[in-house]
Amino acid sequence: MAGPVNPADAVGPANPAAGGQEPRTSGRPAGTPLPGTDSTGTGTGPRPLRVAVIGGGPGGLYAAALLKRLDPARDITVWERNAPDDTFGFGVVLSDETLGGIEHADPVIYRALQDEFVRWDDIDIVHRGRTLTSGGHGFAALGRRRLLGILHERCESLGVRIRFRTPAPPAAELAATHDLVIAADGVNSLTREAHADAFAPRITTHRCRYIWLAADFALDAFRFEIAETEHGAMQLHGYPFSPDASTVIVEMREEVWRAAGFDACDEQESTERCAKIFADALDGRPLRSNNSAWIAFRTVVNDRWSHGRTVLLGDAAHTAHFSIGSGTKLAVEDALALAACIDEQPTLDEALAAYESERRPVVESTQRAAAASLRWFEELGTYLGQPPRQFAFNLLTRSRRVTHDNLRLRDPAFTDDVQKDFGCPPATPPMFTPLRLRGLELRNRVVVSPMDMYSATDGLPADFHLVHLGARALGGAALVMTEMVCVSAEGRITPGCTGLYTEEHATAWRRITDFVHQQAPGTAIGVQLGHSGRKGSTKLMWEGIDEPLPTGNWPLVAASPLSYRPGVNQIPRELDSAGLADIREQFADAARRAVRSGFDLLELHCAHGYLLSGFLSPLTNHRTDAYGGSPENRLRFPLEVFDTVRDIWPDDRPMTVRISATDWAEGGTTAEDAVEMARAFVAHGADAIDVSTGQVVAEERPEYGRSYQTPYADRIRNTLGVPVISVGAISSWDDVNSLLLAGRADLCALARPHLYDPHWTLHAAAEQDYSGPGAPWPLPYGAGSRKPPTGRTDAPKPRLTLR
Repeated sequence: MAGPVNPADAVGPANPAAGGQEPRTSGRPAGTPLPGTDSTGTGTGPRPLRVAVIGGGPGGLYAAALLKRLDPARDITVWERNAPDDTFGFGVVLSDETLGGIEHADPVIYRALQDEFVRWDDIDIVHRGRTLTSGGHGFAALGRRRLLGILHERCESLGVRIRFRTPAPPAAELAATHDLVIAADGVNSLTREAHADAFAPRITTHRCRYIWLAADFALDAFRFEIAETEHGAMQLHGYPFSPDASTVIVEMREEVWRAAGFDACDEQESTERCAKIFADALDGRPLRSNNSAWIAFRTVVNDRWSHGRTVLLGDAAHTAHFSIGSGTKLAVEDALALAACIDEQPTLDEALAAYESERRPVVESTQRAAAASLRWFEELGTYLGQPPRQFAFNLLTRSRRVTHDNLRLRDPAFTDDVQKDFGCPPATPPMFTPLRLRGLELRNRVVVSPMDMYSATDGLPADFHLVHLGARALGGAALVMTEMVCVSAEGRITPGCTGLYTEEHATAWRRITDFVHQQAPGTAIGVQLGHSGRKGSTKLMWEGIDEPLPTGNWPLVAASPLSYRPGVNQIPRELDSAGLADIREQFADAARRAVRSGFDLLELHCAHGYLLSGFLSPLTNHRTDAYGGSPENRLRFPLEVFDTVRDIWPDDRPMTVRISATDWAEGGTTAEDAVEMARAFVAHGADAIDVSTGQVVAEERPEYGRSYQTPYADRIRNTLGVPVISVGAISSWDDVNSLLLAGRADLCALARPHLYDPHWTLHAAAEQDYSGPGAPWPLPYGAGSRKPPTGRTDAPKPRLTLR
């Protein structure tokens, strides 16, 4: 299945840093004998001679053609339950990267495809009646039926048998008589289901319904259009696949689909209604169907892709949402890699292991991008209020594969217009635009994220903290945050954590804030106040993260008497009313000292499973009193602490709250819960929400990846219209610019990049040729504002040729 494509998948070479790679071709000439080949072609011989392919889609057919071409002696049969001219869906989009692999592996197929492709460059986004066009994207598409026809012809010319209208025997039965069984039997794979214990599939059904249709005319661009109906938002994804036809996919949330009555419509009625809803896009012309049905997309993940002689390929092994156009692309690339690995490896077992090892990182990267795109469309309604150009930029960058810098290369005029609407001064990247929170003017949008250093003695920050925070203040970020500063000795995570529970602590912090304000004027410094709760009394991180101290433990308190890891960490005491009052007073005292210490911003730490976070999560709060049970009750104590601190903290200085927007665990905090948490804190006076995730329970399963936490900040910002700080594997200045310009964040907090490079922000400015008020170099460092020269590369060009 292929559909609308992410522009990153449409042009240019693969990006190894993003999980891409060059397409595979075999390096072994066809027919070259391999050591140890079983003369009968059975058993565990390295070159399988009898091959069964279950499923005659593009991936299965292409694998069959490649394997036959590599060794004409192979006996290959494809089982396809449908007729030769049956197909579902309409158009297929392939990237230049995939076509490059096809060209090298089989020029005959490549030439046939080249003759059929429709190409175009523009994407049209229609937002509330206004069409915005972005160019330079480079798409190629053809009809799925024609693609199958080309592959049928190629297989037949090579001698591959295709058994149409014939369901395949079970994979186990085929494996008894064949050397290799390729299960390319699609998203509803019977092979995968029959051997679920071996493949260990995980299938997730998502929240939108969509239907594949076609129009009998060619759209002149890739088109995204949104219809805001009385039932909710519906979207059209459309693109041409021949000179006189276009694919049209209509998608909407499940509840919108039901409210509109589509659940009661037959195929013809659905087709006619969709044509009426999107009459403007279609210029009043009809749509047609082809066994079209409303589908809820399912993401397929398998822990293993092979079982004995059977291997999964394409949608049977993995799926990625059609909005980045990846289905056929991934299946064809699977076929290329599988054929090459079989040809290169000495045994079938090694070949199948090499195939999975090669393809899995690419597929997982694509699935992460597809998941981001899918979620964007699921949450489409939250973005409709954005200004038109920002909405368009947000849509184009939704998968995180297309970025601000990438889009600027494709269409600089479009990107410049988006930046003007954002408020960027001339020649100023988005990350260097100022932001005001109460009386604090931040000169850019970069934050040094709180990072525990575990380098204090009895809570006292010393020279290490002065150098650590001072260096990063000199490095150009607008706001430098302390690590979590604990409100009591018993509230520390480790013996190396800093505190604000004595006057000596306040004096030591004042030394640091004075340095920042005097030596890095214009840089703000913020303090994060917190209490470890049940995660306290542990070793320093490098001695054993979350491991209890061998000696010298102090007693722990928490919302409920639940240890972080049963049998490992100690069981905390459940706070009673007196204990709650003591904790509130500890936060109040620490806030007063923070004022005297000269901090510009205060953040209340309500994340990562520490004390206040422990009240918020249903996994860690099992109380039956007024502080447990309902979400409102679980919020009660953190809000009481917030109110206590806000009353003390000066009115002109901003206060933020860090939350864990999901626990990454079943039954824990959800994204919807996080929105309500944020709503409550903002109602009580929070100026921004610092949106992190997880670290609440030890059994969490985070979905790691680039910028993996930013969708949670995005949702809070665009649902509530409140400023957010986004965190979580934001690694490049291009990511920062992209998140800001798309309206997914107001500030971006980076941790590891600032450990790698204390001057990350200044270097980001230099790399973007920016020198302005958003990133001034400290006067003593001015000579370093340009990259040092490297070896000479401008040798004189030859002028004469001597004979």
